[in-house]
Amino acid sequence: MILNKLLTQQQPAEFNRRNFMAMSVGGAVGLAFMPLASPDVKAQNAPSVPAGQKPTERPGAFVSIAPDGTTTVLCNRMDMGQGIETALAMICAEELDADWAQVRTGFGNQMPNYVDPMMGMHLTGGSNSIKNSYVQYRELGARTKAMLVTAAAKSWGVPTSEVRAQAGMLRAGTRSASYGAMFEAAMKEPIPEKVTLKDPKDFALIGKPTGLKVSRAKSSGTQTYGVDIALPGMLTAVIVDPPVFGAKFASFDGSAAEKVKGVRAVLPVDIDRGGRGIAIAADGYWPAKMGRDALKVVWDTAGKAKADTTALRTQYLALAKTKGMAVPGGKLSADTSRIATAPQKISAEYVFPYLNHAQMEPLACTVDLKADKCDVYTASQMPGVDTGAVAKLTGLKPEQIMIHVQMAGGGFGRRAVPTSEYIADAVNVARALAAVGKRAPVKVMWSREDDMKAGYYRPFTVHRAELGLDAQGNILGWENTIVSQSILKGSPFEAFLVQNGVDGTTHEGMKDGYDIPINVSVHHPEVNVPTLWWRSVGSTHTAFVMETLIDEAAELGKQDPVAYRMKLLAKAPRHLAALQLAVDKSGYGKRALPAGAHWGVAVHESFESVVAFVLSASVKNGKPVIHSVDVGVHCNRVINPRTVEAQVQGSAVMALSTCMSGHAITMKDGVVEQSNFHDFPTARINDAPVVNVHIVPSNDPPKGMGEPGLPPFAPALANALRRATGKPLREMPFNLA
Repeated sequence: MILNKLLTQQQPAEFNRRNFMAMSVGGAVGLAFMPLASPDVKAQNAPSVPAGQKPTERPGAFVSIAPDGTTTVLCNRMDMGQGIETALAMICAEELDADWAQVRTGFGNQMPNYVDPMMGMHLTGGSNSIKNSYVQYRELGARTKAMLVTAAAKSWGVPTSEVRAQAGMLRAGTRSASYGAMFEAAMKEPIPEKVTLKDPKDFALIGKPTGLKVSRAKSSGTQTYGVDIALPGMLTAVIVDPPVFGAKFASFDGSAAEKVKGVRAVLPVDIDRGGRGIAIAADGYWPAKMGRDALKVVWDTAGKAKADTTALRTQYLALAKTKGMAVPGGKLSADTSRIATAPQKISAEYVFPYLNHAQMEPLACTVDLKADKCDVYTASQMPGVDTGAVAKLTGLKPEQIMIHVQMAGGGFGRRAVPTSEYIADAVNVARALAAVGKRAPVKVMWSREDDMKAGYYRPFTVHRAELGLDAQGNILGWENTIVSQSILKGSPFEAFLVQNGVDGTTHEGMKDGYDIPINVSVHHPEVNVPTLWWRSVGSTHTAFVMETLIDEAAELGKQDPVAYRMKLLAKAPRHLAALQLAVDKSGYGKRALPAGAHWGVAVHESFESVVAFVLSASVKNGKPVIHSVDVGVHCNRVINPRTVEAQVQGSAVMALSTCMSGHAITMKDGVVEQSNFHDFPTARINDAPVVNVHIVPSNDPPKGMGEPGLPPFAPALANALRRATGKPLREMPFNLA
């Protein structure tokens, strides 16, 4: 994600990851929770912590071993299906030499121990989890093992060099003890400042296909998600949101709602974006919903801009014909004067719709607000930021707040809202109940319709591209203008991730890997529609533009699209390796395709991983038919091949959804027109192709995989369909009529 790239590449030397949180989110939101005592301090004597050792390096906050040997490794992120709870546990258990059969997983919270060690803030996003915590979790495992060895050596009166640790057991000569038997003593030992890590050739877990620790619970329906929280005396609430973003009610009549059996309160509440809504709290979700259905509301939308996607399309296309703000940094600026005299040209306009995240589990947040503390149970991608928001709303000190991070049934960025939108809304409901003397734990739930009509969205985006090519199809110049709302403007990240007025998430993915002269400029129109990162962020549209135009350039030059890419990627060895692997495994150019089928190719780097798709597809009755899909992945060292495979397959199906007719969020008079999957269709099991995933072997440090599988699928499919129909696809979702 652009976040990590900017932190590592474009900031002055004194701006480092460690102080990112302090500088970006600021006092009450970012640093308010830092004075909290780390949970491992209670388990270990403070003098045993080496001077300068960070909370993220202390084993006691991450690893606990019960007397029976059950070993729990806490995940410092939120797992939304990407499998990091298992992958991080694998990394830790590898160096710990734990018995994998006895390892269990859990989640941290907003304490300082669980910040991203590279960024210095609590964040699950940007496909950074494994990449940024690989060394951290190896060292946590190694430190825990070293402390166990020291405790055993002291207990047995032998040198530490004589104690062996393996598969959850400690041995020295004829003596032995389980990790569980020695753990309490070990946690009283000093934490090693430095540890020696394994030679990767000795890995027993890392790199091996491994099932998720939560697979059984998920497949049996026993896994608890944020929506499943149940506390004693808890009420369930739903909120009536205004039809236009940021609007307020003029009046409401709650008398009919209050007569619904089980309804306990009908209360006005402040909601996100300065709006004002009504909460219905009841003994369960159904009476709350029935109460909401009975509510009569008059809305005041005066003074609120009312977005209309038909008008936005016209506005954006016109704006794209003008020069935008130059992208800073130089990578996306070049001399493109040769376009005017080029013997061949391509002019293209692309339109990408607003998209809802549509994660399987809609939002839910449970708040137990008391006079002196507040417990929040939710699937949060930024629990530290959320702590600051709760503190601001309640007047409580950060140390009086606890965010209990839950497993999430999907997220795709929806649970990482800089304003802490849904957590703040739930806290406001709890406050409103307390104000009328009905204080109780309350779970605020959003239905699919709630989140689709009053949520956050991937920005509506338009590209305009002008390419000049020579007779062989070589690109002499490429002018590209992007029109899209800024995701970051107005957020705590704006000061550092918006440069010269340009939101870096808008253009990320342009040019990456390719040796071509390209010039990119950006417009950021103001629209009353809340936008947010969506799985793979800017690459959702930049990859499509790049890869479809690269394909057309190859055809104009009468060059094979794979060979053409290979030439342009000569200085990008990871791109070449991923593409070559996909080509080799697919049988590209070597096997006959079904009648009417054509090859489609695309390769794209996002979040420092490269993914190449080689697929074959045809058109039948105006709909695409996918015959084969092979994927080459270069993400450096792989922790768990099964999760890489699962993420790429899931990304391909999600990307397929974006190609399907009707998969768009549209607005009229400021109101979202879609409400559920009947009018926002997604790919179903009968639509999903077999996706064969192939991984390039590598010993380099791992990169991200939660998002990189999505961007290249749609352009690969579009390239195949262009060959099948003779019609370039310039808009998503596809229209093959």
